[in-house]
Amino acid sequence: MVKMISVRKAQKDDIPHLATLLKILFSIEEDFTFNETKQRMGLQQLIDSESGCVLVAEHPGNIIGMCTGQLTVSTAEGGSALLVEDVVVAEEWRKQGVGRRLMDELGRWARSSGATRMQLLADRSNTGALGFYEHTDWKSTHLICLRKHIK
Repeated sequence: MVKMISVRKAQKDDIPHLATLLKILFSIEEDFTFNETKQRMGLQQLIDSESGCVLVAEHPGNIIGMCTGQLTVSTAEGGSALLVEDVVVAEEWRKQGVGRRLMDELGRWARSSGATRMQLLADRSNTGALGFYEHTDWKSTHLICLRKHIK
């Protein structure tokens, strides 16, 4: 079944479907609240950005997963690193290789863009995602995430 899945860069017309996937993701994460207007604006900015990448997994005619990433400058790396922002696969397609395909393709894009490291944040209570990352060779660090909203 995974062979019938294609991964491609997102286009503007995909945004409504991607927003639906983000609603699923944000229902799992404790730190974020879904706001369709904001999520659509963020997706549009990433799609338009040369330093951002939005990928979709498609099963003929249906978007079933997505991931996003953006390049940052890392003083630790002495160059670019990729911050993975969103990874979500529709529930009925999980554990079928879709997430791995998305992340592998995002890694190829990051490498071709000069990045030497990928990094992401994951909700500590999302055991499914944490298991996926562990299974696909992501390593935990000693860092914690802090944030502050500015207005």
